[in-house]
Amino acid sequence: MTGKEIREKFLKFFEERGHRILPSASLIPANDPSLLWTAAGMVPFKPFFTGTAIPEFRRVTTCQKCLRTPDIESVGRTARHHTFFEMLGNFSFGDYFKEKAIPWAWEFVTEVLRLPPDKLWVTIYLDDDEAFDIWHREVGVPAERIVRMGKDTNFWEIGVGPCGPCSEIHVDLGEERGCGSPDCRVGCDCDRFLEIWNLVFIQFYRDEEGNYSPLASKGIDTGMGLERVASVLQGVPSNFDTDLFREIMDFTSSIAGVRYGADKKTDMALKVIADHCRAVTFAVADGALPSNEGRGYVIRRLLRRAVRFGRLLGLHEPFFYRVSDAVIRQMGDVYPELVTYREHVLKVIRSEEERFGETLAQGTEILNALISEARAAGSTVISGEDAFRLYDTYGFPLELTKEMAAEEGLTVDEEGFKRALEEQRERARSARVEMEYLSERDAFYKSLRDELGESIFVGYESLEARARVRAVLKEGRRVGAAAAGEEVEFVLDVTPCYAEAGGQVADHAVVRARHDLEVEVRDVFRPVEGLIVHRGQVRSGILRENDEVRVEVDARRRRDTARNHSATHLLHKALKEVLGPHVNQAGSLVAPDRLRFDFTHYTALSPEELRRVEDLVNEKILENLPVETYLTTIDEARKMGAIALFGEKYGERVRVVKMGNFSLELCGGTHVRSTAEIGLFKLVGEGSVGAGLRRVEAVTGAGALGYLRAREEQLDQVASLLKASPDEVVARVEALVRENRELEKECETLRARIARFEVQSLLEQVKDLNGAKFLAAKTSAPDMDSLRAMVDLLRERLGSAVIVLASPVGGRVNLVAAVTKDLLPRGLHAGKLIKEVAAVVGGGGGGRPDMAQAGGKDPSRLQEALERAYAVAASQLKG
Repeated sequence: MTGKEIREKFLKFFEERGHRILPSASLIPANDPSLLWTAAGMVPFKPFFTGTAIPEFRRVTTCQKCLRTPDIESVGRTARHHTFFEMLGNFSFGDYFKEKAIPWAWEFVTEVLRLPPDKLWVTIYLDDDEAFDIWHREVGVPAERIVRMGKDTNFWEIGVGPCGPCSEIHVDLGEERGCGSPDCRVGCDCDRFLEIWNLVFIQFYRDEEGNYSPLASKGIDTGMGLERVASVLQGVPSNFDTDLFREIMDFTSSIAGVRYGADKKTDMALKVIADHCRAVTFAVADGALPSNEGRGYVIRRLLRRAVRFGRLLGLHEPFFYRVSDAVIRQMGDVYPELVTYREHVLKVIRSEEERFGETLAQGTEILNALISEARAAGSTVISGEDAFRLYDTYGFPLELTKEMAAEEGLTVDEEGFKRALEEQRERARSARVEMEYLSERDAFYKSLRDELGESIFVGYESLEARARVRAVLKEGRRVGAAAAGEEVEFVLDVTPCYAEAGGQVADHAVVRARHDLEVEVRDVFRPVEGLIVHRGQVRSGILRENDEVRVEVDARRRRDTARNHSATHLLHKALKEVLGPHVNQAGSLVAPDRLRFDFTHYTALSPEELRRVEDLVNEKILENLPVETYLTTIDEARKMGAIALFGEKYGERVRVVKMGNFSLELCGGTHVRSTAEIGLFKLVGEGSVGAGLRRVEAVTGAGALGYLRAREEQLDQVASLLKASPDEVVARVEALVRENRELEKECETLRARIARFEVQSLLEQVKDLNGAKFLAAKTSAPDMDSLRAMVDLLRERLGSAVIVLASPVGGRVNLVAAVTKDLLPRGLHAGKLIKEVAAVVGGGGGGRPDMAQAGGKDPSRLQEALERAYAVAASQLKG
């Protein structure tokens, strides 16, 4: 079977057994800051297993795209390690349990995949007799083929929360794939017994003390690796030999002019490129962008590792984006987002690949400097720390560092490199945030919701409501009542208050009751699905549970926020129209006073593009488009072309916001009734927030009016200073700029003349330093550039010398040191020299052996510092 056939058969099998087929979730987990990536099929359903969200379907099946990165260095070296892979799974949220999950798994493996039962082995948790009985008595697996395993392999748990035993299905690939040991059996580290499917039985809850209690609502979470199953069914020795990889590897082979299977090093390079390209392509299509931290760093690291292996194949020009196109051609029919965002993906990858080419050049320059330093110091070894810094910071492979060092007769401290690498891994391990299945805070709010029932939000229809206080909370516990002056949280059965979500800030409100109660609401949030919590201060009276109250939302704040939210939808569409369909929302803030919108784009917007975006939004405002909101199914919304945002979680029923025939988005926020209510839209800022990520800020309505008035006042102030009318300001400023440029040129000419005179007088201060010319002097250079220029003039005049110049500027000291190249073999080093000199004036700095600069904070010790320069240079020569 092809990979595609396996995928389709799995989903159809479980659909026929009452499961809803859901599309793969994004690789970027929705609303879960504890995770960088979706690393397992259950991740999108984590809230359903914890109980913080309520599932729409009790039975679900998916083919989930996954990304894991702990074993990047193993990819290409082994048959099974991947960064990107597809996980087939079936899930039950409080519906069926082991009695159905186990027989279905066996039926699919033996009857649909037609794997021979005598080649299959089953593992269960040590004391899971229930699973044993189902496997043996109902399914018919011989008892000797059911292996009981320990907690380290067959019990699934991550901290506090739901957990349970596992049962795995293994395939015996034959003695020839084994290690040859007489003890070789299921669980051996060799390749003979391959685990293809893991069934997790979520039946316990683990508390903070490590106690396990049975869950009232049990769950099933299974995972079958598509690549592994394909390797078994296609009878190939590794996942990379399946049709899921070969097409990509064959494409890379063709452009590199190499053949897969001819050489181990070539094969490894082809495997790494194929695996990493799948990961990078899918991640970028899901909204990730290369950067120096978080997800972006993972993308950058994978791309750079793949490009380095490409160079081993002779691919020195950008090629990775072409391999990405091959990935899209192969997998785009299954994952349509690859086709939708193809241009965006290829552009991001090519740009990053070209940037890495520049980084490699920079790394080469640094390595050459390290080689020079080692030679100057009489060493034949590049330190492990320096080699690791090149690897970690510049993506410079150890093999390349060793090769270039060997050409110069040097070696690399590989043990030191390994120590530095392990130290970094240890730091990463200790800093890694483990996925908490259910935090103590979430557990508290979940139990509260289960007890009180779900909150009813009526804020779309009304800004006022009568409600009953269901709970009064303080510091994570129910207190029953709160008096005047106390900060408090409380839950109402009905509320018109919008809880912060989707970038829109929460409403402010006032809660009142007859007995002089008044509570100022400053925040509203949803800690778990279905529960709305209000936070604020009791101004007067006592807030008690079961009180009948009246809630009044701050209407002006809500209207201003709604204007900005509706303008955000118009802005999103306008950016797509002006810049292209690759533009996608990557974050937003919708507040009453402004809006902020982050989106995918590669370059800064030109003034003309900004004008076109602003004009288009205002055009749609003036058209007075009706703003309609309605509920429909997610499938129907997609058919209509509604935009769904990266990282958002949507149920089967979704809320659509439609603005005429211009904008159509899924959104749970509050909006105006027609675009004309927005009033005026004005862009007030544009900038970068990361590689391939831009941000614009804007104001609407009263905020736009205030912004324009402030600009008008500024113009009037400038006109007053120029003693001109506002209409004459531009002409007057242009004249001033021209005059200023002429004066600056005149100043530069005068400075150059003064510098030449000063250089002449400085030459008279040159001393002898063990046969070398030495000059340390104070100058009048006004800035660091002028000081460096003076050093260059002196080097030209002296030919061979050590020069240290200093100039006091505005309460600080600028310092520059230079050593001509003929003196470097004698042990002189400008960087080390300037570091010690700067210390005298309370500063620091450094640089290359031939040129360095520094700064200091104490001009009063300048003469002492210059005298120190002679002593340091003398000691370097002596050494």
